[in-house]
Amino acid sequence: MSAAGGDRAAGGPGPLLVACALRIEQVALRSATRGPGRGQSGGHILLRTGMGPRAAGRAVDRALQRPGMDRAAVLATGFCAGLVPGMHPGDLVVAEETRDPQGTVTCTGSALLAEALARAAPGRTVHTGALTGSDHVVRGQERAQLRATGAIAVDMESAATLWTAARGGGRPVAAVRVIVDAPEHELVRIGTVRGGISAFRVLRAVLPAFHEWHRSLLLPRR
Repeated sequence: MSAAGGDRAAGGPGPLLVACALRIEQVALRSATRGPGRGQSGGHILLRTGMGPRAAGRAVDRALQRPGMDRAAVLATGFCAGLVPGMHPGDLVVAEETRDPQGTVTCTGSALLAEALARAAPGRTVHTGALTGSDHVVRGQERAQLRATGAIAVDMESAATLWTAARGGGRPVAAVRVIVDAPEHELVRIGTVRGGISAFRVLRAVLPAFHEWHRSLLLPRR
């Protein structure tokens, strides 16, 4: 089965819902917030879902049932594991699609989002491709097996977040992840190593790119 976020929601997008799983990801995104309050024009609603696909799906479903969220755009973000040799902690991944056992979701405006991220985090490599979901932390040989499917990165929440958001069609969805470990840079704990600190700083820097992507959804198609 598959689902698609589509190019535009009917009548334009509603608020921007930014979903992350971990407290450290939430702290990075909150520390980047400036200007209008969450949920206002130019702002966003930040949702911490908890870890794992089930928690993510439940939290996003509840959030989207609130008043005014029927046309919300949804962006999943946080940290991930890179699958491709040559990736480094602090690199960015923009999903063109997310995959998990429920199916595949096509993301909205991935090329524009990648361009915005390159401006927001100059000097950081931005990778685009398929982002696969897992219900556990991926290590060793399993990383190579996932890469063989064509995926470039893996995390536990993005696929479930976007699948839940895209049910019914028409809602803009996207996923942006910061690599915290990679084939040559496997990490044990996020918060206590150099790679984790680098990823935290990048995640804190890229929030303006999320807003730029959201604003672009209001522009007429060319």
